Amino acid sequence: MKRTSPEKEIPKKIPEVNQDRDQILKDIRCFALDMDGTIYLGEKWIEGAKDFLRKIEQSGRNYVFLTNNSSKNAAVYVEKLHRMGLDVGKDKIITSGQATIAYLQQHYPEKKVFLLGNPLLQAEFEQAGIVLDSERPDVVVTAFDTTLDYRKMCKVCDFVRAGLPYLATHPDYNCPTENGFVPDAGAIHAFIHASAFRYPDRIIGKPNKDIVDYLLKRVGAEKEQIAMVGDRLYTDVATGVNHGLKGVLVLSGEATMEDVKQSEVVPHLIFDSVRDIIPFL
Repeated sequence: MKRTSPEKEIPKKIPEVNQDRDQILKDIRCFALDMDGTIYLGEKWIEGAKDFLRKIEQSGRNYVFLTNNSSKNAAVYVEKLHRMGLDVGKDKIITSGQATIAYLQQHYPEKKVFLLGNPLLQAEFEQAGIVLDSERPDVVVTAFDTTLDYRKMCKVCDFVRAGLPYLATHPDYNCPTENGFVPDAGAIHAFIHASAFRYPDRIIGKPNKDIVDYLLKRVGAEKEQIAMVGDRLYTDVATGVNHGLKGVLVLSGEATMEDVKQSEVVPHLIFDSVRDIIPFL
């Protein structure tokens, strides 16, 4: 009897760094750009990033900044970019906080929300008509809260433990800085799970569908015409690969080529930094 050998695993095809052999970028009309680790680190531009943005516009294309960082609102990002020498309007900024507001308005209209988030995000929620209630909420939302203290930790765990619907703005474990990394929303999910034994029922930000739906409404382009560019495989690149956009990895932030080899998510393109995309625009 003839033995059948086990199927050999087909090796994944990792794209060559700083190349676009299949001319993928030729049909891209809008670049959705991560910020931390992709365009800048802290208050410092990643080398060539401003030239990249300029080239996008010169080529007749569009770009927006799509960030999972919900510790700031759109106005803060506009001001930060202004300080760094780039003047853009709020229309260029898309955050996981904004996408979460849109999700709440659609799925939990007029519900009271306990928001674990910075005062800036709280103000953005209230300006959008979301009613915040820290005592008798209907829904829990957790964000990247850099004002987190033990009182807040206890309160959010109580509400999650009680079984309230539990949403989160994004899943990132760490936020890159000029000096390394600081714990982000995913780390907050971990401590809540350790106490309340639940992870979020739904996470809105990258790499999930809800923020892609919000992006499409904001930019008015087809999925196939959008490239999601970022430094993280499990958020930025996965957003593109899993939802019909192009996923472009830059090696200027968190992910390394060793991470790419280990990852189930394979980018469509890989560049050392956004500067190296310029020749293909």
